[in-house]
Amino acid sequence: MRKTKLLWHKITHWEYWPYQIVYLPVYFQYGYYALRMRSLFFFSLANTGFSNGGFFTTSKKEIYDTIPKEYYPKTLLFQPNTAFETILKSIQKEEISFPIIVKPDVGLRGTAVKKIETEQELKNTLSSISYSFLVQELVPYSNEIGLFYVKLPNENQGKITGIVSKEFLTVIGNGKNTIQELLLKNPRFAFQLETLAKNPKINLNSIPVENEKVTLVPFGNHCRGAKFIDESHLISDELTTTFNSICNQIKGFNYGRMDIMFDNFSDLENGKHFKIIEINGVISEPTHMYDPKHSLFFGWKELIRHYNCLYKIAKFEEKKGKKPIAYSIGKKEFKKHFEHVNLLSK
Repeated sequence: MRKTKLLWHKITHWEYWPYQIVYLPVYFQYGYYALRMRSLFFFSLANTGFSNGGFFTTSKKEIYDTIPKEYYPKTLLFQPNTAFETILKSIQKEEISFPIIVKPDVGLRGTAVKKIETEQELKNTLSSISYSFLVQELVPYSNEIGLFYVKLPNENQGKITGIVSKEFLTVIGNGKNTIQELLLKNPRFAFQLETLAKNPKINLNSIPVENEKVTLVPFGNHCRGAKFIDESHLISDELTTTFNSICNQIKGFNYGRMDIMFDNFSDLENGKHFKIIEINGVISEPTHMYDPKHSLFFGWKELIRHYNCLYKIAKFEEKKGKKPIAYSIGKKEFKKHFEHVNLLSK
């Protein structure tokens, strides 16, 4: 019965639908733009400061290196099989303290992102990593948004086209029900039960006391139980001015979503007490569209609007004599992407 209810919840809430259906009208729009620019990979021109515009296989560390250091958390890149002692020395040299974040250098919607509490836990985690990975200091702020930014390359002033806030997978205790029972009351959380059961840090049979908040997944990823809330009404002249100043310091960045953690919104508007967790390039989604209050038609409208911006940026760069990546390279990137997906899924 529970599986049937969850299936029905998926069917009646388009935010859970396969992207092949959600993106249906975009395929026609994309095909039209590809024909006009004579390239299936025209979008690679949008962010000339990132390799391939920030396509699937772009290194996160490469993108971090384009951002002024004061705007993002301390981040170290390591190759698989790097000696634990070497990693530990590097962490200590950079004065990064536990807990820390470990995540793939080439990511996939929050897959394999882990919060590591101790040196021993880090050592245990490293034994199962077979890909390039990042060690990152834990940001001390509790609020997270995704901020979508668009700018034509010939302009100094861009615009914020959407803001999404993220509610982490958190249950509130009543002194009676176990964590598992609390999860089952919310379909969004119930979808994550099988994954959470595999986490040795989580005791699903424990009973939180009255009003105790237990955050089970401290990451704002939809596929890991976070709820996306459209906060685009928070776009202001002050916020736009702040992020125009920041983004103008990131060479060749014209299109994408910044995931940001911050203390309070007033300080964020003024460029204080925040960190850019990462920047997603040309494959970014306007994730504010996934707010449960929005219809599928709203989602389609936002996708079409953003792909139109992507095309305009690419077209401008083409007129300057730049060329998108060749079909053969794009095909190889797709192959690498699917190989990496399989690697992260193991």
